[in-house]
Amino acid sequence: MAVAQLKIPEKLIPVFQGAADVRSAWGGRGSGKTRGFAKMIAARGYVYGKQGISGILLCGRQFMNSLADSSFEECVRAIEDEPFLKAYYEIGDTYIRSRDKRIWFAFAGLDRNIASIKSKGRILICWVDEAEPVTDDAWTTLVPTLREEGDDWNAELWVTWNPKRKKAPVESRFRFMKDPLIKGVLLNWRDNPKFPAKLERERLRDLELRPEQYPHIWEGEYVTALEGAYFIKHLTKAREENRIGFFPADPLMTIRLICDIGGTGAKADAFVIWAVQFIGREMRVVNYYEVVGQPIDAHLAWCRSHGYTPDRAQFWLPHDGSTQDKVYDVSYESALERAGYSVTVVPNQGKGAAMARVERVRELFPQIRFHEETTEDGRAALGWYHEKWDSIRDIGLGPEHDWASHGSDAFGLACVIWEEPKESQPLNYPKLNNA
Repeated sequence: MAVAQLKIPEKLIPVFQGAADVRSAWGGRGSGKTRGFAKMIAARGYVYGKQGISGILLCGRQFMNSLADSSFEECVRAIEDEPFLKAYYEIGDTYIRSRDKRIWFAFAGLDRNIASIKSKGRILICWVDEAEPVTDDAWTTLVPTLREEGDDWNAELWVTWNPKRKKAPVESRFRFMKDPLIKGVLLNWRDNPKFPAKLERERLRDLELRPEQYPHIWEGEYVTALEGAYFIKHLTKAREENRIGFFPADPLMTIRLICDIGGTGAKADAFVIWAVQFIGREMRVVNYYEVVGQPIDAHLAWCRSHGYTPDRAQFWLPHDGSTQDKVYDVSYESALERAGYSVTVVPNQGKGAAMARVERVRELFPQIRFHEETTEDGRAALGWYHEKWDSIRDIGLGPEHDWASHGSDAFGLACVIWEEPKESQPLNYPKLNNA
């Protein structure tokens, strides 16, 4: 008996092996995940049909105003790429169905038609493409409708998306769930053996001209930067040069805890700590901490939990570190000194200090290394930090003060206090008499 073979990205193969309730893939543009899933849903329909199983292959998206907004064309192309699928399915202007009338494709928008899905009949597979914006309410309604099962099979949910927000429902439900029946994989352009030359040219253009958008579009990373972000090009370069990776603290070197100060009220600014080490010409960034509205005891508890004790670490504060907290009537400088730490308050840098810090960060970036696991939130702040723009006058107004500015200001302070290591001087030993 002849055996048909499908060509899909190699990293997708484990996703489609064995039993599963959910099969998923996420990543950037050009990965081949959408075409791969379109081929596999058509192939799985073929298998079901040949086994005498009848039902619906439902293809959904959050937003679908017409068939043109659906996965219809992707499914058509996938079927036409494979002779055995093309022979099995009948394709019309608005429909796809098997010639034996056992398998039907259906297309639905979850924002409008989610309730009607319950009446779709026997759903064998529901594939939700472009799933990043799908709401938690939509998932709550959709998932229980996939309840059909038979001998050695059950209805499955398939999900593909380009990551945008870490807190999107699709992320928590399917990407970070530890369940052997929820299978998924990160898939990017380098995993696609048929990555087109034209897309490669577009990728390289984006890398050069739109570095703030490149990680999201092509590498499947969350959106962490805006157009005009100060440091996104430098972060992208650091990733390319493997300066974001495994760079834990050197146990023999001092930990410098660089802060941006918030308050203790519910509406206070964030309190930030970057834990860094100066090792020769290298600035090693080993940890990041950010909270809102917590007292100084909470910050000290975090330091102690990571081994940043007074015998190993020292604090560096911005100029307002010597002023009193409005709630506790004590300065951060005096409170930290009372806890046993060495504390340095950096003087006010005066007018233009924010942009001076930006330029200092850019200057030092080639010699900065980040411990990836513990600095993710801090790097997200650096990637977002951007110019406030007056669209009427078409001029920049300096750094935007938003959620990213606290982490970025503290990082700028770390770069300001960094000093070029001094070369050791030769030792001048006294001359010995030959007597």
